[in-house]
Amino acid sequence: MNYPAPSPDPSVIFPFELDTFQHQAIASLNGGRSVVVCAPTGSGKTLIGEYAIYRALARGKRVFYTTPLKALSNQKLRDFRETFGYEQVGLLTGDASINRDAPILVMTTEIFRNMLYGTPIGQIGISLVNVDAVVLDECHYMNDRQRGTVWEESIIYCPREVQLVALSATVDNSDQLTDWLNQVHGPTDLIYSDFRPVPLAFHFGNTKGLFPLLNENNTKINSRLLQKRKRKGEGDKGRNGRPEAPSIHSIVSQLQQRDMLPAIYFIFSRRGCDKAVAEMGDVWLVNPDEAYQLRVQIDDYLTRNPEAGRSGQIAPLYRGIAAHHAGILPAWKVLVEELFQQGLIKVVFATETLAAGINMPARTTVISSLSKRTDSGHRLLNASEFLQMAGRAGRRGMDKQGYVVTLQTPFEGAKEAAYLATSKADPLVSQFTPSYGMVLNLLQTHTIDEAKELIERSFGQYLANFHLRPQYEYIEELQRSLGDTQAQIDAIDEHEIEVYEKLRQRLKSERQLLKTLQEQAQSTRQQELGMMIGFAITGTLLSLKGKNITVPAPITAVLVGKSPGSGSAPYLVCLGQDNRWYVATTADVVDLYGELPRLDLSPNLLPPAEMPIKPGQSRRGNEETQAIALQIPQPDVSTYLAPEVREQLARVNAVQAQIEAHPLHQTGNVAVIFKRKARVGEIAAELAELEAYVEQQSQRYWEEFVNLIEILQYFQCLDNLVPTQLGQIAAAIRGENELWLGLALSSRELDNLDPQHLAAVVTALVMETPRPDSFVKFSLSKEADDAWSRLRNIRRSLLKVQYRHGVALPVGLENRYINLTAIVEHWALGVEWAELCENTSLDEGDVVRILRRTLDLLSQIPHVPYLPDALYRNARRAMQLIDRFPVNEVVE
Repeated sequence: MNYPAPSPDPSVIFPFELDTFQHQAIASLNGGRSVVVCAPTGSGKTLIGEYAIYRALARGKRVFYTTPLKALSNQKLRDFRETFGYEQVGLLTGDASINRDAPILVMTTEIFRNMLYGTPIGQIGISLVNVDAVVLDECHYMNDRQRGTVWEESIIYCPREVQLVALSATVDNSDQLTDWLNQVHGPTDLIYSDFRPVPLAFHFGNTKGLFPLLNENNTKINSRLLQKRKRKGEGDKGRNGRPEAPSIHSIVSQLQQRDMLPAIYFIFSRRGCDKAVAEMGDVWLVNPDEAYQLRVQIDDYLTRNPEAGRSGQIAPLYRGIAAHHAGILPAWKVLVEELFQQGLIKVVFATETLAAGINMPARTTVISSLSKRTDSGHRLLNASEFLQMAGRAGRRGMDKQGYVVTLQTPFEGAKEAAYLATSKADPLVSQFTPSYGMVLNLLQTHTIDEAKELIERSFGQYLANFHLRPQYEYIEELQRSLGDTQAQIDAIDEHEIEVYEKLRQRLKSERQLLKTLQEQAQSTRQQELGMMIGFAITGTLLSLKGKNITVPAPITAVLVGKSPGSGSAPYLVCLGQDNRWYVATTADVVDLYGELPRLDLSPNLLPPAEMPIKPGQSRRGNEETQAIALQIPQPDVSTYLAPEVREQLARVNAVQAQIEAHPLHQTGNVAVIFKRKARVGEIAAELAELEAYVEQQSQRYWEEFVNLIEILQYFQCLDNLVPTQLGQIAAAIRGENELWLGLALSSRELDNLDPQHLAAVVTALVMETPRPDSFVKFSLSKEADDAWSRLRNIRRSLLKVQYRHGVALPVGLENRYINLTAIVEHWALGVEWAELCENTSLDEGDVVRILRRTLDLLSQIPHVPYLPDALYRNARRAMQLIDRFPVNEVVE
């Protein structure tokens, strides 16, 4: 990328000395490269985005500045208007479009992604004409489970001619993120800095006070905090024998005494934040001058918005104390944010959502607990969550030092706090998830092969390939080994190997048959032997081997005498060829040689006196018996073989002779050759299994995409992989399940509903599952209830098809919660806000969120093609009825 001059001199633009990483990032941008800027919160990353804006204005070009949240977009709009001039800045969010042709256009990342859908990927469409750069602020939001996909898509789809300025908090794998951008977007430099302009000091608070958490080098726990063994009864233990947590009042009081305010005090529950405000009682944290400024601004706000004030919130605000969480009215939160940024609010009790949201730096952050409740129980905070909150401490240009205070709880102490304070940030993971909207929008302008290529460019796919790298390397190793072994086998005549292999197999089967015949003959012979032994007399020749005669091979012996046994059969006293005496049973006799002449033995020949006549007993003979042992002949076994055994043995010997005469056998290498052949089979099997595993892992995203295609085809949204009219309706909608919304809107069930009834049904289409104990005292109208009932068949059908394909996208509200939508219906009918909130268990912030989600879909309906005019009209009217204070988002 070669950009023409001018590239303005940063020293002229910024009236202060820039940090090294800021100089490096600007140099990369002016060299025509994209950048990933990875630096701690509050270190000045935004300046690089601002430089890109100054440069674009100097060139007569445009910049898109994207943020993850509407609140952040609104804040950037205000900041940039102040810096660059009112007319120079525009805003695009889901429900606001202001000065959209301005050279600086602020928008949510989702809006930017939707823009890119409108043209073939990689091409400059109408929307990106003259755009010099796109700033992706808070790029670590790629980790966000719900929104992460939007960031990846934006990077994949953005034309290479447009420079990307990705601004991220510190993550452990910024090099991987940069490498991925290099692959999918173009030349990109990583600008990394772990320098904090305002250094952080970590403290630990317990019932005794505030203490340094780490040692002087900030590398490990302060040794004074390591608990020593205490005598029984000592220490700050609570009723359960666990450590007590310090009171909120005592911590805030110590922060005030040490000049560590203003502070954000993180508590991981809404009720906890509200309770903390109440616990502060009548404490004043502001001086008379600040109290006066607060009174003027709060009174002015309440005069303009009398419905916004709540008794538990107004009085503490005058004293410099506030809560900030999702249950509070958004309009009130905006007031709290503005007053905090002016330094007039001294402590805000906030849930962790504030850490990831708008710019509200403080001198101190207090993290009240190091664990949080999740769907699967309590767990310790991870490093990124902790650092995100800690990073809010220390205001550049205002504080020399920022403070992070962690607190003792019954379950966590200084060890856990020190572990998190010294941990590295977590790596970015991919949350890439194909959606119906993604499938339909891509297939509107791309072939299936092009769509697959785009899916395979995701950061998720990059990480999958990265983690599979050891398997890919092992596959290459196996392929090399297979090739080498096969080459060695191929060097020998394949026909010779086949012949030799057939001979080997034949020998194996002939030996098997021989063994069977031998066993059968032995069984027959055994029956004969029982009778013959009964008639055997002294001098008869036998063959012995059995349970009592444990010799390697049958030994020929002469029967010397018989002795009464334990049963009917006698014990046999024998002298063997080896000049040893044996006491055997009839079962130990392998054969009896009746055809051979008996030996003539002296009647005085007796076994050794010390040998007991018991089976298994054996003693060495003497010189006299040695002479007899030498007379015992070695019978020719084949003579006594059964005819069928003799014939089979001849066949075995003939095949053995053929094998020994074969050229392969004579090389002396046969075992090696066949070992190699067996190894080839083993390697091939292992290779096939590993390749199947890698294929499955590496194709995961594409398989998800294909599953969505099959569901869309089932509901006739695609014809020959091109979106049908119904498909185009679904493609035009933004939501968690665009197919569900498309099916509902095109069902004709909503066409003639009055605006208030339409609003209630639209709420049911998009509402998240509430807490089980949520209630609304209003009743839902019959019209809205009937319309929802008619949609239930579509809902049931979609849930079934999704389940079959392993897809778990939400499909509207469960029927048991449908009455909650009555709150939207009554708001549309003009019920006052106070009355509305009195008739529900939902927090005000939740009611606003439900109404805004409803408003978001209603605002989309007039822009969805092929819907009837009546539905367009009623959607617009419903918007007018709902979009009033405190639901409307006023952007001045």
